[in-house]
Amino acid sequence: MEIQGTVSIVTGGNGGLGQRICHALAAAGSNVAVVYAQSKDQSEEVATKLREAGVEAEAMQCDVSDAASVGALVTQVLERFGRIDILVNDAAYNKWIPFDDLDAMTLEEWDRIIATNLTGPMLTSKAVAPAMKKQGSGRIINISSVAGLTPTGSSIPYAVSKAGLNHLTRCMAVGLAPEVLVNCIAPGFLDGTRATANLDPEYQATARVASLLKRGADKDDIARQVVEFCRTDSVTGQVLVIDAGRFFH
Repeated sequence: MEIQGTVSIVTGGNGGLGQRICHALAAAGSNVAVVYAQSKDQSEEVATKLREAGVEAEAMQCDVSDAASVGALVTQVLERFGRIDILVNDAAYNKWIPFDDLDAMTLEEWDRIIATNLTGPMLTSKAVAPAMKKQGSGRIINISSVAGLTPTGSSIPYAVSKAGLNHLTRCMAVGLAPEVLVNCIAPGFLDGTRATANLDPEYQATARVASLLKRGADKDDIARQVVEFCRTDSVTGQVLVIDAGRFFH
């Protein structure tokens, strides 16, 4: 797909990785809806920088776990930009809960993590599908985690939510073909994100040196891969690991 002149929605677009994704899409010529849950000022700063880079951009609020809020977002994007070509599901929530501390894994935390990390991408993908199908093309890229491929990460519900997102990618690829291609990136440990800040310091230190490259994954590598998944016309239903060489599947 030619990216110049397209319209992208990036949930969590104000985050450490989300900002990189927004800028990578803008550099390729896409106009961007920078979607945030609470950080309005930060998201507007991102949108301003994107406009200065030469594309149209707007900060838009949405609770991705709420169907009505997602529906309102899609309506707002269509009214503002006229179309939707790309959806990047980057919004996520995590909390550090050791796997063996089942008492701390409360139903409240389980529900919040699953709602944001799994139900949210389902709702947003379902909401943009009609516009993409009508246009005859679209790209959905989910941002998962290697925690969805092996029992690791910040908590059991986080790992389970990302495992579900990996399979949601495959199922949506089937359901939305042939017009819409759906792929997924599963990053390993990332420095400089809100999710990273929620991790136990000892876990962070171990994660940095556990990979073959002895460092965390590169956020710009992930952002560039988002762009490549948008460009491709023959890849769908795939989960690509970018983790500096720690997990192999």
